[in-house]
Amino acid sequence: MEIVHVYTKLRQELGRQCLFSDRPAELLLDLLPDPSLGLEFIPKNPREQAQGLDCNMSEHQVRPPCHRHHPCGMINRRGSRSEPWGTPVVTGLGWSMPLEKEMYVLEMTGDRLHLQVNTERFQSNSCGINHVEGGWPKDVNPEEMEQTIRFRKKVEKDESFISSILQLSSVRSTSTLFSSVHIHPSTSDVMEHCIRQNNAVDIYQEYLEEEEEVEGSQESPSAKTINVFRDPNEVKRTITGLSWHPDSGRKLAAAYSCLEFQKTSKDMSLDSYIWDIENPDRPEMTLKPTSPLICLNYNPKDPHILVGGGFNGQIAYWDTRRGSQPVEISSVEQSHRDPVYKIVWLQSKTGTDAFSASTDGQILWWDVRKLSEPTERLVLDLGREGDLNRALGAISLEFESTMPTKFMVGTEQGVVVSCNRKAKTPAEKIVCTYEGHHGPIYALQRNPFFPKNFLTVGDWTARIWSEDIKESSIMWTKYQVSFLTDACWSPVRPSVFFTVKNDGVLDVWDILLKQNSPTLSLQVCDQALNSLCVQDNGRLVACGSQQGEATLLDICSGLSTLQKNEKNLLSAMFERETKREKILEARQREIRLKERSRLEQGKEEEEGGQEEGEETPEELILRAESDFSSMVGMEQRRRKEDEDG
Repeated sequence: MEIVHVYTKLRQELGRQCLFSDRPAELLLDLLPDPSLGLEFIPKNPREQAQGLDCNMSEHQVRPPCHRHHPCGMINRRGSRSEPWGTPVVTGLGWSMPLEKEMYVLEMTGDRLHLQVNTERFQSNSCGINHVEGGWPKDVNPEEMEQTIRFRKKVEKDESFISSILQLSSVRSTSTLFSSVHIHPSTSDVMEHCIRQNNAVDIYQEYLEEEEEVEGSQESPSAKTINVFRDPNEVKRTITGLSWHPDSGRKLAAAYSCLEFQKTSKDMSLDSYIWDIENPDRPEMTLKPTSPLICLNYNPKDPHILVGGGFNGQIAYWDTRRGSQPVEISSVEQSHRDPVYKIVWLQSKTGTDAFSASTDGQILWWDVRKLSEPTERLVLDLGREGDLNRALGAISLEFESTMPTKFMVGTEQGVVVSCNRKAKTPAEKIVCTYEGHHGPIYALQRNPFFPKNFLTVGDWTARIWSEDIKESSIMWTKYQVSFLTDACWSPVRPSVFFTVKNDGVLDVWDILLKQNSPTLSLQVCDQALNSLCVQDNGRLVACGSQQGEATLLDICSGLSTLQKNEKNLLSAMFERETKREKILEARQREIRLKERSRLEQGKEEEEGGQEEGEETPEELILRAESDFSSMVGMEQRRRKEDEDG
């Protein structure tokens, strides 16, 4: 039964109706400056105060309750008086007492004595406690999802379940915690009324949503730096991979490694870190792999699980509840032969499947619960013969959960390989290729709103492709001065993507606004930027540099809020560009066919002409004899004419 309450009121009691209209600004009042009013103000003499400050101290101020009768006594931080010590230094303002690692400045104002304390900076460390889930029967394992779901369904079907819930809502008091707090006996009725009221009225409805979008679109693009997380080791390493915590987004995992093998030293640390974005002083957790990590990725289903790929080709996974050491590591014999440049989680029922890519030319599938050997292998041999010596080196991967059988690989040779995992034979797993870059493809990602379109970064350009067009990309940026190293789409705006370059610049592109230049360019640091990762809300962007600095940026709302009709406009743009490329591709194919037919026709004519002009040996002899006899006859006639003359 739906509860309905009708309010009745006369129209004249509602007040005057608000009528809004657009009109230009109108000046209602203009107050000119009046110098005569300055004579009525009383100037205050300036007051100076000298304090002892230090760069490592932070300033605090306390007001002791009453100690003006004890000027030589020490005032502690609680405001109580202790025994006299030392001799205070009398100044024009009060007393100044030096302490060990502290500076106290006392100031007398009226009948109050102010005590300003400069203390050392206090650094706090948060320590979590692991709790074991309780409240389950002995025969139910809370870690098994199937058992807990089965038990919940069993409890919900029990007849006493509803009555127990109603009894919980009608508790009389909570005297155990707060003895003064009591709940009315009719709490269940009040709770039921509130629930029904929430069902009838949408308290979260936004009435001015369109106006907010208009205001956001007028905002100029901007970004500001929030925090910088620096490598705590003396020997700085490159941040080669970043991953956001999937639930809260308040933690950032960073993989540290040195990709230049010749520059590695014995003093170089192997550790990677998990940072709390609000505490840049020290990492929240340290991950200790056996080899430097090049890539690191959070499990989207279990935020405590991380998987990483090492410089030596091994795969390792961590459970943050079990400490800094990896839970399991793949064997060297069954791992990659080259560094693992990318590892991605797969969409599966268990949530423990992942696959990795390396420059050894292999794609390996893993179950992190058993890393002794991979579950599947694929060799990126375009000849489809599985020859590892001719395989293309892989450095980027793309997997879309909405397309569980498809995945894409970016290679060192500038080729994007589209694959189908569920194909029957290894030769059929390589479907097609896309060629367009002059160097390694460092980034490869599908558009989260239009999965048929994907973004690649290699050499000096970023390109947007369509699955239907294999000859060329449908959109691309101009050739930049610096090399592009990473890129990714915005998770909230389909037309926005980010790129980072070797000169330390972050570019934000909005292809609906302009295609020839980035909407926002920001000099993040002076070193080269190697990695990039955007938070799920699209507001925070993390950039990893060559010197081990992870810079956290806050993007303005105009670039992180979905605009009105943006999806439809971008869909029309992609369709238009795809259609244009199809027309150009068909025209180019037609020109190639005409050229090929013209060349074949020319060859046939040359061959036909040679066949018509060829003579047999007998004919050549007869023609030579006739030519010789004709020349002899001509010579005889000439001599006879000379004798007669």
